Amino acid sequence: MKLAIMQPYFLPYIGYFQLINAVDEFVIYDNIQYTKKGWINRNRILVNNQDQYISLPIKKDSDYLNVNQRILTDDFKKEKIKILNKLKGCYFKAPYYNDIIKLLKDILDCSSQNLFEYIYNSILKIVEYISIDTKILLSSSLDCNIEEYKAEKKVLIICKTLNASQYINPIGGVELYSREYFKLNGIDLKFLQTEKIVYPQFKNEFVPNLSIIDVLMFNSKEEINLMLNKYTLI
Repeated sequence: MKLAIMQPYFLPYIGYFQLINAVDEFVIYDNIQYTKKGWINRNRILVNNQDQYISLPIKKDSDYLNVNQRILTDDFKKEKIKILNKLKGCYFKAPYYNDIIKLLKDILDCSSQNLFEYIYNSILKIVEYISIDTKILLSSSLDCNIEEYKAEKKVLIICKTLNASQYINPIGGVELYSREYFKLNGIDLKFLQTEKIVYPQFKNEFVPNLSIIDVLMFNSKEEINLMLNKYTLI
């Protein structure tokens, strides 16, 4: 069984969905500490041919709380309208705007104020839209206490709990994880390297690695399904 594990990210880039699509089971961490200045509650979109952040505002709280303990701000109803209007302004001339803006409105209208639940819902909506059928699990639902472990050991205990034979990690983990360590524990470690993905963005110079929003706005489902397989396992 092929397994991947990732943090929850708000409307992440296509490599995140390539990883989900590449495995049999995908675990999303919900009981890990929230990290500032990462990708958990923000991502980048195309604004006047330049990348610009959109963010989910969260209440100020302890830096030691887990992702599933963080809450969106009380005025988020107003903030999500601003986000949606920004997306409308940036992408209203995109070829798949009509379908995708409806999808994004549905995502942004999620009723939960819990940060993790909100992001998790958005991931499930995108996965459904692009027809990925990978089984998705929450780390807190597993029969192991992952909070007792760190780094490789955390990943390994999840692999063993789910009886994974192969673990696939994004290419950024090459320096973090040891093939030998995993092999000694009966698990084949692979790294997913996204191949170059380029598509028309209003006939301007291409801006890479934006949120999946950008991919959805400019590409058909069929084209996206082809992109999901544009990677190399090393």
